[in-house]
Amino acid sequence: MAIYRCSIKIISRGKGRSAVAAAAYRAGEKITSEYDGTIHDYTRKGGVVYTEILLPDHAPAGFTDRAVLWNAVEKIEKARNAQLAREIELALPVELTREQNISLVREYVNRHFVAAGMCADICIHDKNGGNPHAHIMLTMRPFEQGGEWGTKQKKSTFLTGTGTKSMTRKSVNTNASPFRLPTGTSRPKPRNGGRHGRIASIPHWSAATIPNA
Repeated sequence: MAIYRCSIKIISRGKGRSAVAAAAYRAGEKITSEYDGTIHDYTRKGGVVYTEILLPDHAPAGFTDRAVLWNAVEKIEKARNAQLAREIELALPVELTREQNISLVREYVNRHFVAAGMCADICIHDKNGGNPHAHIMLTMRPFEQGGEWGTKQKKSTFLTGTGTKSMTRKSVNTNASPFRLPTGTSRPKPRNGGRHGRIASIPHWSAATIPNA
């Protein structure tokens, strides 16, 4: 039986993290950060069985290069405490073949994130130990129709009529379309009281999205 597991994290410069380093590690590649000149070499990392970058229609074609994409993200984010990327890590069903899992992840990411204007960096890890899983890094900014970075979204919290908190996300630019979390997504909750990881539910795999054998 497949065990559902998903974590959602923010990769933040304010916490000493780098989007370039994170992407290099997850893909098992060697990438030089143009932000600080650091070379991140993870070419000896094992277990990386599939990588791909999926782009929205208006993103530059050159962003299919992992180094180009994440160095561009590091460049556009100027602040010392900038949030650089979102990362979703999710377990994959062991009952499916590797090809089926790849197809499942691609369809899920395209439908919920790329369609909303985000660039998505997919890395699937599997050391044949019964724990296949996917790392999905997402850009924080969408792309405008002219191929330029859009504005980040601003989070708002308000009280409902029952007194419970609710959250919405709307663009800092009032002319931009508001960002909405995919259906079924809930506010992340701290994991074991820790600072570095957060758990949240995300849209469940539906039977219609599972590829045929």
